[in-house]
Amino acid sequence: MRNRLVALAIVAGLMFSSCSDNGCKPVKPEAEETQITTYATANGIVTTKHSSGMYYQIMNPGSGPTPTSTSKVYVTYTGKRLDNTIFDQSNSPIAFNMNQLIEAWRIALPLIKKGGQIRLIVPSAMAYGCTGNQPVIAPNSVLYFDINLIDVQ
Repeated sequence: MRNRLVALAIVAGLMFSSCSDNGCKPVKPEAEETQITTYATANGIVTTKHSSGMYYQIMNPGSGPTPTSTSKVYVTYTGKRLDNTIFDQSNSPIAFNMNQLIEAWRIALPLIKKGGQIRLIVPSAMAYGCTGNQPVIAPNSVLYFDINLIDVQ
């Protein structure tokens, strides 16, 4: 099942793997800014730029607890490449430990509370970087996520 494979990759934190194995060079978030803002504009996403270089839109701030670095979170989500091809989604809540998520999710989820929803446009370095998650995510891919924070423990 494809979404379970991507979920495992998210948990594994593959974005910190070495780039030297495949000759890939990491891309700095500012180098992908035009790609990100073009995607946001084309898809009607009104974003805020985080200091990390990630762009986000809070659709619903939620009203419950806020995740911390030691929280376990339950989420539903959709992940897309910037050609709008869905590479993964979960319509049923999946549990993750915050400290095992990709960097963008670790930064974004504390911006909302339980019951909240956030959209992310993520520079490649804050997702899977040079490693990618073949065959569904190529190395140095900017990604889009729509995340619903169902529960925080």
